[in-house]
Amino acid sequence: MLFPTTIAGSLPKPEWLAEPNKLWAPWKPTGPDLVRAKRDATILAVKIQEDAGIDIVTEGEQARQHFVHGFLEAVDGIDFANKVEMGIRNDRYKAMVPQVTAPLRLKGRVHEFEALIARAHTGNKIKFTLPGPMTIIDTIADRFYGDRVKMAFAFAALLNQEALALQADGIDMIQFDEPAFNVYMSEAADWGVEALQRAAEGLTCATAVHICYGYGIKANTDWKETLGAEWRQYEQIFPAIDKSPIQQVAIECRNSKVPLDLLSLLPNKIVQAGVIDVASDQVETAEDVCATLEAVMKHVPKSNIIATTNCGMAPMFRDIAEAKLVALGAGAELARQRFG
Repeated sequence: MLFPTTIAGSLPKPEWLAEPNKLWAPWKPTGPDLVRAKRDATILAVKIQEDAGIDIVTEGEQARQHFVHGFLEAVDGIDFANKVEMGIRNDRYKAMVPQVTAPLRLKGRVHEFEALIARAHTGNKIKFTLPGPMTIIDTIADRFYGDRVKMAFAFAALLNQEALALQADGIDMIQFDEPAFNVYMSEAADWGVEALQRAAEGLTCATAVHICYGYGIKANTDWKETLGAEWRQYEQIFPAIDKSPIQQVAIECRNSKVPLDLLSLLPNKIVQAGVIDVASDQVETAEDVCATLEAVMKHVPKSNIIATTNCGMAPMFRDIAEAKLVALGAGAELARQRFG
């Protein structure tokens, strides 16, 4: 099928699970009620995607407060009790983050709960997202390793352990989220892609890396205004990614200043083209989605294009996010009719 659809990963959480329109929102239920609420929200996220015509669904990241910290909570050697303020993404914004204080080890499974729930409630293919090694080390304070690269590869080994287990759970695609790749371009090309390969080692399911300019939050939109008329950061890292065994690359294309001709630097990859703008509350039409896919087709064979969202939708209003999913499904179907 041409132009299969997916989403970057996250969806807004229901207001009965966590405060809406807010990143890192605390959970509302506690104890067994929280477990049930996470389960129900995961099933709901899958159902919403199916109804919208999304082919490769996710669990919506409903059981995680944050896409990075949801993984870190299952890791020994991290002190969550004594968080410190740290600049993230080259000091684009500040956040209170935990500290690495001892050798890193997984306590056990990380995402088995939500992966098995999603697998039990859909016949669609499932994509599961994990934070990439470079993005993790940019979101945590090091008080043990004393070396960014060494710590990144330590996390890559843990990510690989969980990714292999997710594959055994029946997950069809593992996607590593690396927004840090367009901030630390030389490091990404130097060792970041290699760390990513370590995280994906041994996987036989589909593999992807998601690179974008971030959620539609003020810190990100303000930063984008400083990047100029063209965002060519990917030019430095696409060649390294293209040589890697990672099979797919997810990139924002809708209302983005990324020159789409840069996609030609990924001749060996399937491109997950972001056709839904998550930094705007304006809901795309099917024609909008189709037009973005047509523009991407000038640089990527149509058989190598997956239609997706620019980034995660966690901070969005639920009704707007759901309407955008419907537009995504309808626009991809229109493109199949028009270009198939």
